[in-house]
Amino acid sequence: MTPVRFAHLIESDGPGGAERMLASLAAALQSGGNDTVVVVPARGEGWLARELSGAGVRVEAFQLDRPFSPRFARWLADVFRRHRVSLAHSHEFTMAVYGAWAARKAGIPHLITMHGSRYYAARLQRRIAMRLAAQSSSTTVAVSRSLSEHLARDLWLRSSRIVTIPNGVRPPVLDGSSTLRAELGLPATAQLAVAVGNLYPVKGHSVLLDALGLLAVRFPQLHVAIAGRGELEGMLRRRAMELHVSDRFHLLGLRSDIANVLAGADVFVLPSLSEGVPLALLEAMLTRKPVIASAVGEVPIVLDGGRAGALVPPSDPSALAATVQELLADAARARALGAAAHARASVTYTFDVMMTSYRALYERALRNHPHDARPERVGEPQRQALPERRPPGERAVVR
Repeated sequence: MTPVRFAHLIESDGPGGAERMLASLAAALQSGGNDTVVVVPARGEGWLARELSGAGVRVEAFQLDRPFSPRFARWLADVFRRHRVSLAHSHEFTMAVYGAWAARKAGIPHLITMHGSRYYAARLQRRIAMRLAAQSSSTTVAVSRSLSEHLARDLWLRSSRIVTIPNGVRPPVLDGSSTLRAELGLPATAQLAVAVGNLYPVKGHSVLLDALGLLAVRFPQLHVAIAGRGELEGMLRRRAMELHVSDRFHLLGLRSDIANVLAGADVFVLPSLSEGVPLALLEAMLTRKPVIASAVGEVPIVLDGGRAGALVPPSDPSALAATVQELLADAARARALGAAAHARASVTYTFDVMMTSYRALYERALRNHPHDARPERVGEPQRQALPERRPPGERAVVR
């Protein structure tokens, strides 16, 4: 049985949800005996290359200087040939379009995963390009049902053309006890609400900060800590000073020790204004933390309609403050919600569950792709054909 050679493509290179998911998929495929190359932007942060360092995954950097570039499509097809890629998997709009184009040139199957961005929807030309990419790919994956519905409607596709595979994470592992409270200098009597997410408006951290302001007098020992970085750091610090809670509002920056951060919390808060299936929410659920989250996107489904976590309206500091107050005052309910969250995430939202679904799609794409197809080389003689031919009766297996 022949291992598979994969390429994963993405247009961004920071520690966001799509990038983290790509890194997990690529590392898992590599450790399973497959060969994997990841294509990332040359002017990125280098986060993916660092994350995959030591995993055996090869990294190719690209430069795309204009929105429409046949030259980039040719370069990408050459990358597939050079690495003898058997299947390409693109993430988000730009690489979905170019990945489908290059995979067609190289004569290999192609998959798309859309992680939540609807950047393509703003202009007709992008919607047409995305539709063509989806039609020429073996599968288009959405990470949530709501995104799947949007894709079908935006791209004029039958809903059966879109497959929903929710994100999945591995349980955060912590050796020993959390050091977060000691790091923040919190007294033993302090109560701590934690959020994880980059400091962008869509993450709703200002709503959480305003909720802290509303609770400041009644809960003088309540602190809020946010793990993440971003453009709103200065604004949030100024707002904390205006609310007279700057000594109880902690911006932790980008953290690699999420297990440590979550373990130190009394409650996990997701105040987002828009979401798909956020990885931080799943990680908090797997650590048995009671969750309070905005009822946006796929979050109510993840939290089983409120049975696995408390749901609040988005952009409503008063509702968020009331729910934080309720859980801090009712330890039994908080524990019950944490247990329910763990049970639900353990069945539906683990990395193994997600990976099983992707393996099935990979194997179907490889099985159904016409292996006698030749790569398209416009204006050039045909040369190396892909995927690599296998002896009769032998099939590629995704491990």
